[in-house]
Amino acid sequence: MELRISAKNLTVSDRFRDYVTEKAGKVEQFAHRPQELNIKITRYEHSKGAGQEDQVELTVYEPGHVVRAEARASDKFAAFDMAFAKLLERLRRYSDKQKKHQGLGASELAASDFRDLAIVPADSQLLTGEIPVVKQDQPEEAEGQLVIRSKEFEKNAMTKEEAVGHMELVGHDFYLYHDLEHDKAAVVYRRKAYSYGVISLS
Repeated sequence: MELRISAKNLTVSDRFRDYVTEKAGKVEQFAHRPQELNIKITRYEHSKGAGQEDQVELTVYEPGHVVRAEARASDKFAAFDMAFAKLLERLRRYSDKQKKHQGLGASELAASDFRDLAIVPADSQLLTGEIPVVKQDQPEEAEGQLVIRSKEFEKNAMTKEEAVGHMELVGHDFYLYHDLEHDKAAVVYRRKAYSYGVISLS
């Protein structure tokens, strides 16, 4: 497994590199053929003497999917430990599901794991309204103006149950995917009371 460390607004010391390198070995105990562990550290300086805060983002790349976790703390060591604990827990849960359903196809695995989830259509009000977009290459941003970043991902066809599984692995509240059943783009998202919703366009 390849280890990549990057930093913004701070310098990564040899002590920190040695620390995360030693810890990284635990990833291979739970991950299925991990190819890369990406570690990104960002330092935020707060105004009015509030001090600084470090954010650590961890991403494990495995064949077919990624697993992510992040955390913030007053120093990078504490932030890494918090994020790493989240990452290992997500990897452990995924590994347990794989062992439990060994021999089943990918779609069967996802369906059996999430068969009882309350997946409902999104309210139509979520799809209305327009948001002004500011291009990223604009030299200056007006104060108070909303900036929306644009990202493009490879299209992966899957069921909504599989999309929920991928969303849980990356630790997000939503997940964009290509719906295998209806052959169109859709978004699954987390709702209250441990249920999920689906947004799609007709």
